[in-house]
Amino acid sequence: MTQEQFSKYSFLLDRTARRVKQYAQQKFKQNDFDVTVDQWLILKNLSENGSLSQTELAQLVFKDHPTLTRIIDILCKKGYVNRLPHPMDRRSFHLLLTESGKNKVGELKPQISEIRQKAWRNLGENDFNEFKRILDTIYRNLE
Repeated sequence: MTQEQFSKYSFLLDRTARRVKQYAQQKFKQNDFDVTVDQWLILKNLSENGSLSQTELAQLVFKDHPTLTRIIDILCKKGYVNRLPHPMDRRSFHLLLTESGKNKVGELKPQISEIRQKAWRNLGENDFNEFKRILDTIYRNLE
């Protein structure tokens, strides 16, 4: 593959990822979800994994610590997340969803599923499998 082809495919991947996020953010705003796409990723991961340290959560959502701290601060103010002192390390915290946070996740999951389905419309199971295989290969190449 030529450098020009690599460049074109990289552009397509970046463009598509940006469009998916922009579309989702637009729908979050239109539907008054009270969270952004990035805040949703935090809520979703805490819902799926229970209590997490900020470092564990940063790795799951691919955010640096300062960015993640700002998002968590907002979610704490909204009453969706609690910071609990780490029992062994007083410099760190465990993050947990509050009851309100759990309710928010339950409320938003079906709506967010509909948003995702629009992007995947007209694609079959073979398309998904091939897409997953390609993305997994790209990801492993960069480890």
